[in-house]
Amino acid sequence: MTDYAGLLKQGTAGLEKAGVEDIELNARELLGKALGINCRSRDFDAALNRQIDPQVQREFENLCKRRTEGEPLQYLVGEWEFYGLTFKVGEGVLIPRQDTETVVDTVLKKAPKDRKLTVADLCTGSGCIAMALEKHLDCRQLIGVELSDKALGFLQHNIKLNDSKMQVLKGDITLKQTAQQLPVCDVITANPPYLTRRDMEELQKEVTFEPRSALYGGDDGLDFYRHIVINFKDRIKPGGFFAFEIGAGMEEDVMTILVRHGFENVRASKDACGIFRCVTGYKK
Repeated sequence: MTDYAGLLKQGTAGLEKAGVEDIELNARELLGKALGINCRSRDFDAALNRQIDPQVQREFENLCKRRTEGEPLQYLVGEWEFYGLTFKVGEGVLIPRQDTETVVDTVLKKAPKDRKLTVADLCTGSGCIAMALEKHLDCRQLIGVELSDKALGFLQHNIKLNDSKMQVLKGDITLKQTAQQLPVCDVITANPPYLTRRDMEELQKEVTFEPRSALYGGDDGLDFYRHIVINFKDRIKPGGFFAFEIGAGMEEDVMTILVRHGFENVRASKDACGIFRCVTGYKK
């Protein structure tokens, strides 16, 4: 083994032996990280024929070892793509996932196109939902609400990275006083913690690396939906709407919470796998 193509093959075999999914994607991403080259670029493919640098080899082998021990690929690479944008991620912030793009798709279909909008994203984390919406909507004001200091560090970096005009509010969305600091909004989005106690006991190894505070939603997974609807319903304009990401099988419960608080035209939308992933409800 003298070139990076051989090193890549060796790393792929090691990941496969450890039971890692999508081994070719993982191996290419990790070698690209070690080389400092985007693994989707022509430069990466050209580099595969180059003679191995021992330092790059050590870095790649270390990254592969960490991956086989369960550390998320996104944390190892340090960034991930969401809705065509790049977001810095790492320990302390939730990883952007394709499932969450359903929330963006749903809001883009439902949001008014005839006026400038005020949008707030609760539990914003990396800011991926908010900044994806910003690129496709005419936003007068965009506010992201986040409590975690670690997540806020990544958020500030991503605001600069994506040339966003997003404003940041540090606050606990379970408190009414946080809601009172927001303007009245056309749209409020949220991907809150929604895993149940049982879900937390059965987590995949790599998910355990993500912050518990961004995952656990109480015994039934619904605690944050209850808090958000109660605390923020007065922060939505008449005719405006909530858009929530939900876990599989939670659509009826989350829709019921909205209906009980007077929201109408409450609907659930499916993700690319046919699972209900987003719930919306309009204020009368």
